[in-house]
Amino acid sequence: MTLIDSLRAEAVAAPESGIVAVVNYGRTREGMIPLWAGEGDLPTPAFISEAAAKGLANGETFYTWQKGIPELRQALSRYYARHFGKNFAEEEFIATGSGMHAIQLALAAVAGSGDEVVYLSPAWPNFAAAAGVSGATPVAVTLDQSGNGWSCDVDKIAAAVTPRTKALFVNTPSNPTGWTADRETLQAILDLARKKGLWIIADEIYSLFHYGHGHGRAPSFLDISAAEDRILFVNSFSKNWAMTGWRIGWIKTHPDLQQVFENLIQYSTSGVAQFMQRGAVAALDQGDAFIVEQVERAHAARDLVCGIIGATGKARFTVPQGAFYLFFTVDGLTDPRRAAFDIVDKANVGLAPGTAFGPGGEAFLRLCFHRRLDQLEEAAHRLAGWMKTV
Repeated sequence: MTLIDSLRAEAVAAPESGIVAVVNYGRTREGMIPLWAGEGDLPTPAFISEAAAKGLANGETFYTWQKGIPELRQALSRYYARHFGKNFAEEEFIATGSGMHAIQLALAAVAGSGDEVVYLSPAWPNFAAAAGVSGATPVAVTLDQSGNGWSCDVDKIAAAVTPRTKALFVNTPSNPTGWTADRETLQAILDLARKKGLWIIADEIYSLFHYGHGHGRAPSFLDISAAEDRILFVNSFSKNWAMTGWRIGWIKTHPDLQQVFENLIQYSTSGVAQFMQRGAVAALDQGDAFIVEQVERAHAARDLVCGIIGATGKARFTVPQGAFYLFFTVDGLTDPRRAAFDIVDKANVGLAPGTAFGPGGEAFLRLCFHRRLDQLEEAAHRLAGWMKTV
């Protein structure tokens, strides 16, 4: 028996990220325009970094509240009051070591060996992989695509539910498609979860990156849910406040569950560094104007990229309603994974292959347009030139 044969089957089966494979292939190329990862090109604003640095200088380097310092949980309460019009007590928030950690804890709380978790696909690959590592079986339900864009058929979700199903994972606005659920779709999903006694893991990380009528945030389960509904909201500081490298997130849950999640924090990371939480407090309390700038910038970037790539006549896509990705196909393209490496070589642009995003994504490429306009314009023109060779 080899060393790897002696590991848990779930660990061995964890897939290599199809995104990271392309990143590792092209990250050192001179002149590379990297549009493969889900992050912008702006560094964390100074008012956030300085708050963290002040905490560090003040000696906040000891063990701290595992569920998050009170100031952070109070700031989250204020954030939700401003953006969602809801008043939540600080006991409803748990600080986590990234949005990914929040997802892992949510899975640990509701699903394990022998259970199933239904998710909407194409999807960010980490959720399905994390479910598999936990011992649960991820079950993909594909979004529908037509001339009217991406949509969710809730009847398909219902058909995928079995006696083993414990939870539904819903990411809206969606990475990678940009699909954004309307209030009616969210209500239908919530009705199904109530009827079947299922948990919903709601990933609304892109809720403020919304380009619908009148802008404003995207519809949320918070608009329609009751306090006793089985919903765990997972989120991250990464996108709104340009903090991807900080690895800090949160869970919004019922106050009765706070001790359970505090225990799960204890037995995973034992808490987020206190000085980093000071930066997160500053982000929440002082960062609304920065978020507005980010969303306006992403909106202009979306329109620029869609215009240039759409003008080729070879690309097919739905203009995304939310998040900051263009998920597109190219006429004549048969192997997007191979194409992603070819684009690195020939166009010096980094994209993520749609094969990384599971069922329904196999024919696509994903482009993150959350960057400055001059770089995006150059990248889009390079891609347009590459498309002529397909």
